[in-house]
Amino acid sequence: MPLSDVLVDEEIEDAVAQTLRSGWWSSGPRVAELEHEFARFSGARHALAVANGTAALHLALLASGCGAQDEVLVPSLNFVAAANTIVHTGATPVFCDICGGDDLNVSPEDLEAAIGPRTRAVVVMHYGGHPCRMDAILELAAEHELAVIEDAAHGPGARWGEQMCGTIGDVGCFSFFSNKNLPIGEGGMVVTDDDALAERARLLRSHGMTTLTWDRHRGHASSYEVVMAGFNYRLDELRATIALVQLGRLERQNAERARIVDLYRAALDGTNGLSMPFAPRTDVTSAHHLAVVLLPEGCERARFRGSLMERGIQTSVHYPPIHRFRAYREFATRRVLPRTEAVAERLVTLPLFPHMSSDQVWAVTDAVASATESVT
Repeated sequence: MPLSDVLVDEEIEDAVAQTLRSGWWSSGPRVAELEHEFARFSGARHALAVANGTAALHLALLASGCGAQDEVLVPSLNFVAAANTIVHTGATPVFCDICGGDDLNVSPEDLEAAIGPRTRAVVVMHYGGHPCRMDAILELAAEHELAVIEDAAHGPGARWGEQMCGTIGDVGCFSFFSNKNLPIGEGGMVVTDDDALAERARLLRSHGMTTLTWDRHRGHASSYEVVMAGFNYRLDELRATIALVQLGRLERQNAERARIVDLYRAALDGTNGLSMPFAPRTDVTSAHHLAVVLLPEGCERARFRGSLMERGIQTSVHYPPIHRFRAYREFATRRVLPRTEAVAERLVTLPLFPHMSSDQVWAVTDAVASATESVT
């Protein structure tokens, strides 16, 4: 059983075939339609489709003014792209701790403790699609005049109160990688209500050029100016076509994810010393991107995962803390992250995708219960 899976059907095949036959494959009308629909769905004023979630983070950081001599706060329990993009702006990542084993999101209290005279921004990730404590984070950012960049790669459709994750801070970033809630292979989105920030991101996305090929093809422009040194972070028409289909399915598929996580929680939380972080709350809506369990103390994770693999069940770890990687060890001595360290060797991600059957869920829960008994 795979960790995640995509469902390819006739609707997607027909949509892609129509785009192929159109003869226009680079960024064009379908990308524009996707941007319009995603802005409407999220409630953001601007939505800019990009090549991947990493490109979204890089553009958000640059458009927010992050650069050399700046520091950017970021949780270490995170995918390494967050730190890589900070470094690529010339800024320095400052790794921060999580709230604890029951809430794997970044701790607002530790963010506050990490603020220094060079702090320019904070990147928060809604771990597994569960919203961060955005009220405390926004208050902290306002007090210290910090930009808030939301890494909502796990959270399309997640809500903090009435607001969609990604639209709460200054700028939000989404990923449409194949294992995400809105999967298209590679792709992403930048959303913001800030007109100036959106314009900077739009220019940086395509080599700093004032017009795109599609604009010139339609006769809306005959040439272009280059006003800054940008990148090629554009999305293409084929993936935008898939994204439009997947966007129409997102809320239903998120509901299916929630149903499966509820089954996992009922069967596993508290069983043989296991726990599942992020107990259900009424004030937020999770996108349920991940189904994560926290192994009991003393349980050997490698043996536990091996036991599940013997039954054909794939698992993963989200995430090895960034500060432990060789490339970032120089930053690890600057701050202690006790709560991150306490869970780092105990996290395991279980299979989760919208079309999982109940029998598949029971196969996973039976294997997990058996593995915890045998390896603890």
